[in-house]
Amino acid sequence: MRRFLAPLVFSAVACSDPVTQGATQVKMLDNAYNAPVVRIPVGAGVAFTNAGRNPHNIVPIDATKWPAIDTSAVAPGSKLAVTLAAAGVYEFYCSYHGTKDGFGMAGAVVVGDAEYTGGKRGQLQAVAQASGTVRRVPEQHASIQAAVDAAVPGDLILIAPGIYREEVTVTTPSLVIRGLDRNTTIVDGEFIRPNGFNVLADGVALENLTARNATLNGFFWTGVTGYRGRFLTAYNNGDYGIYAFDSKDGLFEDSYASGSPDAGFYIGQCFPCRALVRRVISEHNAVGYSGTNAGDELYIVNSIWRNNRGGLVPNTLDTELYPPQRATTIRRNLIHDNSSRSGPGKGLSPLAWGNGIVLGGGRENVVEDNIIFHHAGHGVIVAPLADANFWPAKGNRVADNRITASGRADVSVGGPMSEGNCIAAQRGDVSLAPASLRCTSGRAGGEENDLTPTLALALRIWRLNSVTYPDWKTQPIPPPQPTMPAPESAPAVPAVGEFDRVRADTAGVPMPAAWDSLFAAAQALPLPGPAPRLARVQALLPLSPLRLLAFAVLVLAAALTLRRARRTNAPTARARLALRSLLAVAALWVGLAVTIASLYSGI
Repeated sequence: MRRFLAPLVFSAVACSDPVTQGATQVKMLDNAYNAPVVRIPVGAGVAFTNAGRNPHNIVPIDATKWPAIDTSAVAPGSKLAVTLAAAGVYEFYCSYHGTKDGFGMAGAVVVGDAEYTGGKRGQLQAVAQASGTVRRVPEQHASIQAAVDAAVPGDLILIAPGIYREEVTVTTPSLVIRGLDRNTTIVDGEFIRPNGFNVLADGVALENLTARNATLNGFFWTGVTGYRGRFLTAYNNGDYGIYAFDSKDGLFEDSYASGSPDAGFYIGQCFPCRALVRRVISEHNAVGYSGTNAGDELYIVNSIWRNNRGGLVPNTLDTELYPPQRATTIRRNLIHDNSSRSGPGKGLSPLAWGNGIVLGGGRENVVEDNIIFHHAGHGVIVAPLADANFWPAKGNRVADNRITASGRADVSVGGPMSEGNCIAAQRGDVSLAPASLRCTSGRAGGEENDLTPTLALALRIWRLNSVTYPDWKTQPIPPPQPTMPAPESAPAVPAVGEFDRVRADTAGVPMPAAWDSLFAAAQALPLPGPAPRLARVQALLPLSPLRLLAFAVLVLAAALTLRRARRTNAPTARARLALRSLLAVAALWVGLAVTIASLYSGI
């Protein structure tokens, strides 16, 4: 459990902003303070900077100690500065991602020589066995939160059908919280509450429930060991649908997410994650799955990712801990039509538009035996990603997939600095960009380092702020989803040792139903995208740094030859022709790459 009982961090970094000059800097990452406890002199200041992509805030645990402070959300890139004039301990938390009990995103400022002992809140231990106690809502408890607050580890909370207008915060470990009907047991955020469920305790299982209309997340586990989400529906929530952050030992299965302007499913900031995602459906989101800085024993299998703006996006960013992203396995999924213009979007998520799988700055990922079709850009693209640092894509393997109907290419690798990516044989004919990709180191000739995808990404980033996306609040309401069998009598099993129970299921998984007929129909479709034939030509002529350097050497040699001829009064016609020809070829070559990058830079 991540709490603010961290070792004291003593640092003061000057800031050029006059408001925060000389203040101690604390970064609000997604979703933790980089220095959860800082000590400052009496009368000094603290500047909180949102260095993440999500909204965060600073809420005093004891407001009587603090000066007046704005507790509203601090937008990404913005700052909040406060000066503390008296010695003491000033504890705080983020109301979106933590609690006043010190769970989740919480911290403290220690001023002067005040003693700080860590502020323990009486954390309970997770248990692997059910307690045998069943708590019923609303028969015994008027609200879900009341039942959770009354429960002890191992209890089962059964929730009758109904609309529950609340945010449920869970700080008691090993609870099993289960609806009696998945489609009619609904937690409604009414577009005013941040989360449907906010779980900050180990071993908690959420089953057979719907969460909708939260301003941030439908179902959210953060900083936990052991989690399970089964038979969940999350739709039209303002950030993520079903979300595990800084958590390990988990399972998402038989669940559905739609209408999220970031991702339907998200597992982030964990290594090793030790998690399995299976038999889920994700549609009408900005991206179906996002996994920032997440990997190692992380498996995404036997699921459907369709009709999102982008499909699955394991990625590396500096806004979360544990970069780079690495070691995720994506196997036996049905991934199609992730080129939606009707899905919502926010932040960086629309950059994945038109792609089935994006390995952005990731390493040692495996993409194998998937069914991927009908994407405006690529079926699979492996490319670097730039944030505060530059993250090349290295050591990824793409093999044995069935891919068709991709606009630019079925599989593409972009540079610069990509290396060791294995593009092995796929099942059936596929188009490659560059066309010479193969399962080798790929350094000779620069096969892995075509700059065209990077140019397209740069253009997408440039366009981000000029695009208006459909409202996440008005996305389609999903049809009824399969409910959990016998929810009233099914055993209550806390989510302890969850991954060990399902580890064997990560191999030999089946393919989603009806994949073969869908794939056959896709093969008859015309290629999507603005210029698929021109893109195939450009794939034969990759714009790699190595080729650019070689061409620059040829141009320089031709220019020197022409200069020498002029100095010696030798004939210059042939030298001029050679130089002009080289410059013309360079213009066509670079122009073709820029044209393709521009055509495939839509979001």
